[in-house]
Amino acid sequence: MPAPVPTPATYAASIDSVREAMRRIAPHAHRTPVMSCSTISRLANLDLRFKCENFQKVGAFKFRGACNAVFKLNEADARRGVVTHSSGNHAQALALAARLRGIPAHIVMPRNAPSVKREAVEGYGGIVYPCEPTVADREATADRVCRDTGGTLIPPYNHPDVIAGQGTISVELLEQCPELQAIVVPIGGGGMISGVAIAAKAIRPSIRIIAAEPMNADDAARSKSAGSIQPISNATTIADGLRTSLGDLTFPVVRDLVDEVATVSEEEIVRAMRLVFERAKLVIEPSAAVGVAVALSKRSRVLTSLDGPVGVVLCGGNVDLDALPWTKR
Repeated sequence: MPAPVPTPATYAASIDSVREAMRRIAPHAHRTPVMSCSTISRLANLDLRFKCENFQKVGAFKFRGACNAVFKLNEADARRGVVTHSSGNHAQALALAARLRGIPAHIVMPRNAPSVKREAVEGYGGIVYPCEPTVADREATADRVCRDTGGTLIPPYNHPDVIAGQGTISVELLEQCPELQAIVVPIGGGGMISGVAIAAKAIRPSIRIIAAEPMNADDAARSKSAGSIQPISNATTIADGLRTSLGDLTFPVVRDLVDEVATVSEEEIVRAMRLVFERAKLVIEPSAAVGVAVALSKRSRVLTSLDGPVGVVLCGGNVDLDALPWTKR
């Protein structure tokens, strides 16, 4: 059975806050296209519709949530700037949103973040603070920067305004493809899938939401099974945007509104990424390939039960072209 319909009082965001976010970010964010590829659909035995967030500003869906959070700040708080910790896409998104509003952005980034993302953050005017690639050090460094600057912390996913902003993805997608039976969403910290699930199930209660996760960073699958947050540390997946664990605001949505968490191997992620490059002619990053890999894996019980169109969120396209996973070194 589909997961229950959300109520506004239950979760960090609601369909009303998502629609407010749509109005707030409309002057700044792209309305991203939906594309298809007959070869990939045939291989998956599904009618797949790709929501191309790789064409969003900064090359990732993260701009939606960051933009909503930045432009919702009151003037006094905005003047002191914003702070975050991120492996890359949220960092870029917050830096750009801050630049558009004319305020400082202080970005804590793990030392192993892809260089293409760090350089993009600096290009958008963000001030980068390197840290060790652990959740504890990211959070400790961000706390220090907040104290030093007086800036407002806008975390990558565990924040009501960020979740509401990400929910605009499914509102757009269901306007573009009203016949969808399900949406496949990559999951890391859970901000994107939380917003997508809250909005989509409010618009259409029967729609199914499938979380796509690397086996090497399977905290969402384990958390949903256990009924409580099961954090992961030092995840080794190539999908760098999905290495984080669920937060206290995102877990309840995953627990209640996500119909299934399906996991895929590193080899499946790389194959899906290459297939999208070669056949759909779309540049996506490994995190975006996870959703495609789940559709191709035929491991999802929900997907195998459907006979209609399925949306897949291609969450970003920020890949280091000098380090493609199938190139020889």
